[in-house]
Amino acid sequence: MNSSKHSELANHAWSVADLLRGDYKQSDYGKVILPFTVLRRLECVLEPTRDAVRAKYEQIKERDLDPDPFLRKASGTVFYNTSDLTLKKILGDSSHVAKGLLKYVGAFSDNSREVLEKYEFAQQVKRLDDANLLYKVIGKFADFDLHPERVSNHNMGYVFEELIRRFAEQSNETAGEHFTPREVIELMVNLLVAPDPDLVGQPGVTRKVLDPACGTGGMLSSAEEHILAMNPQARVETYGQELNPESWAICRSDLMIKGQNPDNIVFGNSFSQDGHQDLKADYLLANPPFGVEWKKVKSEVEWEHDHLGEAGRFGAGLPRINDGSLLFLMHMLSKMKPVDLGGGGGSRVAIVFNGSPLFTGAAESGESEIRRWIIEKDWLEAVVALPDQLFYNTGISTYFWLLTNRKAPEHRGKVVLLDARDYWQKMRKSLGDKRKVITAEQITEITRLYGNALDVAADPEHPLHGKVKVFANNDFGYRRITVERPLRLRFELTEEALDKLSGAAPVAKQYTDTDDFRKLLQPLVGSVWMTKADAVTALKDQVVGAGEPWPAGASFAKALREALGARDPEGEIQLKGGEPEPDPELRDYENVPFQENVEDYLVREVLPHIPDAWIEHSKTKIGYEIPFTRHFYVYIPPRPLAEIDAELKTLESEIQELLGEVTK
Repeated sequence: MNSSKHSELANHAWSVADLLRGDYKQSDYGKVILPFTVLRRLECVLEPTRDAVRAKYEQIKERDLDPDPFLRKASGTVFYNTSDLTLKKILGDSSHVAKGLLKYVGAFSDNSREVLEKYEFAQQVKRLDDANLLYKVIGKFADFDLHPERVSNHNMGYVFEELIRRFAEQSNETAGEHFTPREVIELMVNLLVAPDPDLVGQPGVTRKVLDPACGTGGMLSSAEEHILAMNPQARVETYGQELNPESWAICRSDLMIKGQNPDNIVFGNSFSQDGHQDLKADYLLANPPFGVEWKKVKSEVEWEHDHLGEAGRFGAGLPRINDGSLLFLMHMLSKMKPVDLGGGGGSRVAIVFNGSPLFTGAAESGESEIRRWIIEKDWLEAVVALPDQLFYNTGISTYFWLLTNRKAPEHRGKVVLLDARDYWQKMRKSLGDKRKVITAEQITEITRLYGNALDVAADPEHPLHGKVKVFANNDFGYRRITVERPLRLRFELTEEALDKLSGAAPVAKQYTDTDDFRKLLQPLVGSVWMTKADAVTALKDQVVGAGEPWPAGASFAKALREALGARDPEGEIQLKGGEPEPDPELRDYENVPFQENVEDYLVREVLPHIPDAWIEHSKTKIGYEIPFTRHFYVYIPPRPLAEIDAELKTLESEIQELLGEVTK
């Protein structure tokens, strides 16, 4: 089924908006359209076995038995409906449409009914009935042909996603929280699964796939299709968790339609209510919302970090509160299967990020510590840069992170950076912020390039050599050194300095009237000394020479320096414990790669400019960042000045000609 057919079906469902206009706000259209689409799809799927289910129900309803397994078997799916009603039959009793519809919905199996409840379906039925719209809305859907032989499960997923995207746009929400473009999912799944043809191709193999931010389930569906295309005899179990009720309902109904266990799709927040606590999956993938704060689950996440440490999900570190992206990644990594002694087991992980997780956070910050933990575990396989303007709700650049705890031998200790930013085609019509699409041919080319990344990077003559770079793990580590410079002061007695010195506590302790002390030093106002010793000698001689006591002690010496000291590049170096005292205002920081000795770095990069600098080793911190853009930066020299000047003159001439025509 092509995209125009998907749009045709979505348009049919969305045409109900014409009925709702006036009684519903635009942002509420989806609250009616989405659940009715789900209901109609379930009805179409159950149609062939409706009579058999009804007969089985009548046969066993009086017995002391759990009817669920019997009715599932009779329906041939994991859900069923025990009523003899259909949407068309409900229309036949026009005076009791609402009552009939609620009775019909109530006869669904619990897993189906729970989906509709998340849409607050009963409230919408009442609202439509009160507005005299319910009969018309049911009429729109009763003839909507969504039978599986006409609309496959895969294509029904496209229709669902088109509707949820429209709903998000109408609701003024970010479509990206619900919907990931299909070609992005396809590329992501390719890179996730493609390196495993031998594992996936085993006869009767079972693969578990988890998406902890599954939305409408597009990634799960695509992963399942990809694995089955590689091995039709494989068994794929999909698991997910979703916070948005409408998206959760669609994803869950999609699983029911496919005959999988809908209980595998859990409703709730993955951080505070881990719905798959004991699950270890073969493949994990997600497109978590970008830059979303995790303040609502702060107490739960921090408790797990503080009390469970490495035994929990968030032991490595906590990112800043306004971006929980790395929390999703740590959550996913906790679900990886352990690698057994024979080299089997293990998992592969793919996640979509914006640029922030690559570099945000200084050394030993939460983000840096998470990157350090991942890279030192040798789990990061690759980072792939994608074109901008790929997503519906943002035009920013995005990246795939590919991770695994079972790297191939040739990948161990290495990280691949792949630049796929030039692989795109302009869309004929923009959809929100989405103006670019990655074509099927480009997906194939990127997948091939990813598979050959090590060879391409090693061959300078390869035409795509510039698109791939391979680094050792410790290439991303650095030491953040603190470069100190000595505090240099001259000593100057100004009116302000004299006020400050005479008002100091040690002076008040020595003199009943501190103004007397001030008058003693007044003749020296305007004097400048380049050393503290000279300043103290001059001041002390002035006071003692007048027969007055000189305040002594460390506190007075400190007060004198604070009052008279002024920073001066030519001033005296101040000592503390016999060592130069650092000047906080001149303190600087440098990031030195692991491969380089910090003292060698100081000699080469710092001392030629500031010869009196030194490294305060006690303040050195370890950090990790992945400066992707820097590694692929290509310097483009500016055009020659003569060329620019000639172009400006040409433009001036054209402007003069245009002005001349205007004034005629």
